[in-house]
Amino acid sequence: MDEEGLLHRYGLHPDGRALDEIRELLTAQAAGERREQGAGDTELMRLCCVQLFNVGALNDVLLIWQAKTASMDADCSIDIQLLCGAGLAETKTFLAGHPSKEAKAALDRLLMCEAAEDFDGFSTAEYSAIYTNYYADDGD
Repeated sequence: MDEEGLLHRYGLHPDGRALDEIRELLTAQAAGERREQGAGDTELMRLCCVQLFNVGALNDVLLIWQAKTASMDADCSIDIQLLCGAGLAETKTFLAGHPSKEAKAALDRLLMCEAAEDFDGFSTAEYSAIYTNYYADDGD
């Protein structure tokens, strides 16, 4: 599936029935990208992350982080803010309480980006609106 097909099938605010497919697609694309840069579709990965961001489930934070860190291209394509669909404070609390090294790395990056003012004025609603406009303008 490509970005256009995924957007057409589930939109930016997928319901619960779509989430497993989106997660599987993101996992597969990230695995390809981790094996070899360019083997995964980073634009499709970003869309999956936006969809998961809009759901706001803390269980998706590390999946989005794994996708973001799959390659340099993925890191540039997937905004750090997309980890925070449940909110910045909630995401930091979740990561701080998670025992994995990945969670620590994600939290360290979030804190660094927060210190750099990348989260000034951040709200999930406004960030979702940015991507709604981005995808609405795509192809026009």
